Amino acid sequence: MNVTATISNRADELVEEFSVFDDWMDRYQYVIDLGKELEMIDEAYRNDAYRIRGCQAQVWLQPIPMESTITFKADSDAQITKGLIAILLRVLNNQPAVDVATADLSFLDELELKEHLSPTRKNGLDSMIKQIRLYAAAIAAQSTVKP
Repeated sequence: MNVTATISNRADELVEEFSVFDDWMDRYQYVIDLGKELEMIDEAYRNDAYRIRGCQAQVWLQPIPMESTITFKADSDAQITKGLIAILLRVLNNQPAVDVATADLSFLDELELKEHLSPTRKNGLDSMIKQIRLYAAAIAAQSTVKP
């Protein structure tokens, strides 16, 4: 992952990677493979305080504010869900919190993910996006408050 790439650049890279797959089973396998590459969340964050509500699977999201950026670690007990959060984090990690809070995630439409997910997985993806945005907005707001 190119740390200096913008959200838009990373999204474009993912769209390009997915474009090589004609078959949706291959795309699903790639989503699962991306989830396997996800950096593991610290066990201390695998609790209800960091669990994303609205997902059928269990998903935990740890926000890690840095000086000028935000990074997340995450995990899920479901392979496809873990892959979906991996896709989001690949695009949004190490970016300014304000940019993450307001990011254009239309690349997900280009990947046609929502069209091929079950309704419960679509709701889960929306919940993951919502929680990422909430964490990012809170961290962005804190960074604009001067002591």
